[in-house]
Amino acid sequence: MPHDGSLLQATVIFLLAVVLLVPLVQRAKLGAVPGYLLAGILIGPSVLGLINNPDNVSRLSEMGVVMLLFIIGLELSPRRLWMMRRSLFGIGSIQVVLSALVIGAIAFLLFAQSFKAAIVLGLGLALSSTAFGLQMLAERKELGRPHGRLAVAILLFQDIAAIPLIALVPILGGGDAADTDGGGLRQLLAVLGGIGVVIVGGRYLLRPAFGWAVGSGLRDLSTATALLVVFGTAWLMEHVGVSMALGAFLAGLLMAESQFRHELESQIEPFKGLLLGLFFVGVGMTADLRLLFGQPLAVFGLTVLLVGIKLPLLYGIGRLAGGLTRAEATCLGVVLASGGEFAFVVFKLALGSRLLDQQVHDLLVLVITLSMALSPLVMIALSRLFKAEAAVPEALQAAPETDDEPKVVIAGMGRMGRVIARLLQAQGIPLVALDTSVAALNSQDGAGGVPIFYGDSTRPEILHAAKVDTAGLVIVTTDDPEINLKTVEVIARLYPGVKVIARAHNCQQAVQFMNLGASPVRETFHSSLEMARRALLALGQSESQAAEWVRRYRQQEEETLMGLYRGADGQAPGGSEFDDVDGPPVPDPDGRR
Repeated sequence: MPHDGSLLQATVIFLLAVVLLVPLVQRAKLGAVPGYLLAGILIGPSVLGLINNPDNVSRLSEMGVVMLLFIIGLELSPRRLWMMRRSLFGIGSIQVVLSALVIGAIAFLLFAQSFKAAIVLGLGLALSSTAFGLQMLAERKELGRPHGRLAVAILLFQDIAAIPLIALVPILGGGDAADTDGGGLRQLLAVLGGIGVVIVGGRYLLRPAFGWAVGSGLRDLSTATALLVVFGTAWLMEHVGVSMALGAFLAGLLMAESQFRHELESQIEPFKGLLLGLFFVGVGMTADLRLLFGQPLAVFGLTVLLVGIKLPLLYGIGRLAGGLTRAEATCLGVVLASGGEFAFVVFKLALGSRLLDQQVHDLLVLVITLSMALSPLVMIALSRLFKAEAAVPEALQAAPETDDEPKVVIAGMGRMGRVIARLLQAQGIPLVALDTSVAALNSQDGAGGVPIFYGDSTRPEILHAAKVDTAGLVIVTTDDPEINLKTVEVIARLYPGVKVIARAHNCQQAVQFMNLGASPVRETFHSSLEMARRALLALGQSESQAAEWVRRYRQQEEETLMGLYRGADGQAPGGSEFDDVDGPPVPDPDGRR
């Protein structure tokens, strides 16, 4: 193992393979996951042998699955689960049960697997790849279409179902001996105790701890706390004999309603992406190509059998239960017909629990890997069929059953932001608010129940976590003009199609916002006009005359602002900055300057 002695050298090999191969595979419209798998196959012992011991990578790569489950837990909430109940628990459970029954029966009857092994094989192969499926749909911009929404619901149920399955495998492999001496009871009590510690600790310790971390103002401390939450709960659950993934999922679920959810997601997301990529590289490294060349008919036959079982089942479920068209149901089947990343975890646990032998495990890993590589090719081959029925007008498509995403994101919950939030919420408009003030978070009840989350709106990862890309409007209302400008600049760069209303400090900043495509509202302009109107009334002017003077002034101000915007140089005539103090001349009662 000449290259395994140097961690730095192994890291360079891994990164070089990823940087070179993943973009090439993505350019071929196959997605990133096949690129990671190919990179692992090439640098693994089956081909180049640059890293001869995949086990050195596997432990670290498991952290990718752990973080994926933590993010999945963060995305869940009681309200979201309730809105998705039909697709999630109804159609999702039908898919998993039917696929598991058919695959398990074939494994038991045709391939002479034991009953316990057949259960593991059926349930493991019934799962699809969340990372792979969502990426394919996102690249094709089909997440918002009916089959995309149904695929998300099914994948979410599969992810939830993977948790008890991962916990079930060691129990199935324990046999009866563990129960005779009380070992099974002790393990069960240890598992329940670990879950109890995670729930109690998550409710009473995690949120205060993360509040203390972000309150320090040190981003490094915030990142360390986020990693501690994930790895700490994962370690605890592994220590009691279940799985790291279960602990991470529970931690994410407990933090789903936390005010720091977006901050947590933004801190974990970069690590999750890199480590999940490492996970797929590790899977590629474990793929034994000698099996492919030694038993090509068995490998390709099992791959076609897996896809051939799941695709028709998914097609039928999509047509009958999901109400999809033929093209949409076919697309659903192609996206979800391959094996998934959790199958690798389940089968590795089954190997360690002696439910599967080494040859069957290696064959299954290769079959799942090939099924992932096969799906994009099938999708490309059927792309013409999808395009033919994709021309259905969007207005005729059913409204999303799971549409609980915020329509408005408010950045800044100071005096101005709170008034806007209360008014919108009173109209039943779903919204979320971001603020970096711990005091604003602590006074959430005083904001009329508006959901306020900790997050810096100038950070792209926070905007992504807040789902700005799916929101119809972003309102920027912080007290800091520089933060407002940076936020609008980031949104204009990353989400040019999103509407933005921004609080402008003066006329010059209003022009900057207009140049960025945002609609500016100067923070003191309208209140100043109202004070001027009342001053005129107090000085004896009539209501109509005072209102007319204010209207003319506002009109001239708007004309001057538009002239400045058309000049696009941020300068008033004569080269001086134009701000709220240096407004246009006040009209006289007859309309003259």
